[in-house]
Amino acid sequence: MATRLDNVVVDAADPLALAGFWSAALGVPISYHDENEVDVGLPGFDLVFVPVAEPKVEQNRVHLDLASQSADDHAAIVARLLLLGAEHADIGQGPEVPWVVLTDPEGNEFCVLEYRDEYSGIGPVAAVVVAAHDSLAQARFWAEATGRTVTRSGPDWASLPGETGASLEFVHSPATRAAKNRVHLDVRPRPGDDQGSDVARLLAAGAVPADIGQGDVPWTVLADPEGNQFCVLRPAATSIRTGD
Repeated sequence: MATRLDNVVVDAADPLALAGFWSAALGVPISYHDENEVDVGLPGFDLVFVPVAEPKVEQNRVHLDLASQSADDHAAIVARLLLLGAEHADIGQGPEVPWVVLTDPEGNEFCVLEYRDEYSGIGPVAAVVVAAHDSLAQARFWAEATGRTVTRSGPDWASLPGETGASLEFVHSPATRAAKNRVHLDVRPRPGDDQGSDVARLLAAGAVPADIGQGDVPWTVLADPEGNQFCVLRPAATSIRTGD
């Protein structure tokens, strides 16, 4: 029994417009939309935009790292994203880093990485990156939550590659979360598995129940050991917001 990473969910003031930016940025079409969500399908997970009224108030603890395939490709990706509406961002990275930090039109931070061998041919998204106080402990919890394996780690980072598409990576950050996560992960039970059993398994692994005002919904909201909210969906649902 193991859940898998199903979605990266982004709160948005204008989900359709923000999904349009990311669709153009990643070169993949919008795969689904209704009044509750807009989806951009990627290898290994969907990027899902949902409407919220609350404004962004702090740096996101989850962000995307985009891949590039050469120095020229890196420069071209950055230039194209700026034309689409991205802006340069200073999050304290300093001038010496080889990647470029940008924000999307609603202020969500993301990085365009320089070419790296480990991401060659991976697709437009190299990694989903989560800030962590204890990167290895968080990676071990999320290995349990996603069925992935911790394959590489260092003093302040750990990586869980997927069968296809982006890695899930945990990078040390001393920052603390002051508000609800504006970007969060959804996991889904495998076909034939039981949502309640998977929720119980994740609670035993260190998750705790979370109330973000979700009310009566078909998914279960939990928080990981560092307080990041995530959702456990029902198996075989076609829409994460309706649970159909």
